[in-house]
Amino acid sequence: MSASVLDLKNLSVRFATPEGEVAAVSELSLSVGKGECLGIVGESGSGKSQTFLAAMGLLARNGRAVGEAIFGGINLAAADENTLNRLRGNKLAMIFQDPMTSLTPHMKVGHQLTEVLVRHRNLKFPAARDRAIAMLRRVQISEPERRFEMYPHELSGGLRQRVMIAMALMCGPELIIADEPTTALDVTVQAQILDLIRRAKEELGTAVILITHDLGVVAGMADRVGVMYAGRIVELGEVHQIFNAPQHPYTKGLLACTPRLDDATASALVTIPGQPPDLQQLPTGCAYHPRCGNVMERCRAAAPPLMSTGGGGLKACFLENFGSVQAGTVVP
Repeated sequence: MSASVLDLKNLSVRFATPEGEVAAVSELSLSVGKGECLGIVGESGSGKSQTFLAAMGLLARNGRAVGEAIFGGINLAAADENTLNRLRGNKLAMIFQDPMTSLTPHMKVGHQLTEVLVRHRNLKFPAARDRAIAMLRRVQISEPERRFEMYPHELSGGLRQRVMIAMALMCGPELIIADEPTTALDVTVQAQILDLIRRAKEELGTAVILITHDLGVVAGMADRVGVMYAGRIVELGEVHQIFNAPQHPYTKGLLACTPRLDDATASALVTIPGQPPDLQQLPTGCAYHPRCGNVMERCRAAAPPLMSTGGGGLKACFLENFGSVQAGTVVP
């Protein structure tokens, strides 16, 4: 992997609630390199989004982050608001899954785009306008001069997401965090949005963290994949390793749950039994053991650390022979 752009070291995220503390992320460590796309997958509630909201300093008021998120020598998890504001939108950018709530509804698209350049590049409005319109054209928005003067509600979902990508790319960031960027978009628009992110990665050398439920998107976009469960990384490796030879029962279960059109023998739907754990009362040992068909006594007693798979990847599992790993339950 090339030089790291972002290093997470023992990052934990906790939320204070009336019912007690919620352990959203627990001692998570990973990194992403320049020009690399790191896919982050897992069920809802596994801590995917909260991990990187913590890195961006965007946690809810009742949340707190402990540990390190090193970017350009700065620990983002402990940085003050002024430092974060200098980086966000400039060196760091985030594309959210719902552009309608991410864009300010009462401000024209053009104003929101030029604001980034005025703040971080000290451009005057005419120069910022020209660059913003050029960026709208680059992300394949037709009639960019007209769209520049429109409000977010006047644009379709696909166009709003393109505006978010244009805003993210405006200052040539070193890292883009894309959180479910294709949610609620039809498949044609999804492909176009993913192509825009891929081009930014390839042409600008931008590092990309792609958070998604869609394993198909990860297979086509990511260089490496991190699989999260109950706030921890349970498997991390090259994309071909994860998809061709998963080394954790949870990863194998996620892959088995994905319907395949190229397998004539796959006539039944496979599901992972049980439910994700309560983050306020995590089970002892491995958090996945209540749902695992390969559970051993040691799994209930201690949480497995991330260990080498022998093929360059990492897994948090005591199992050694994965030839007979049970993926899930068949639904008739």
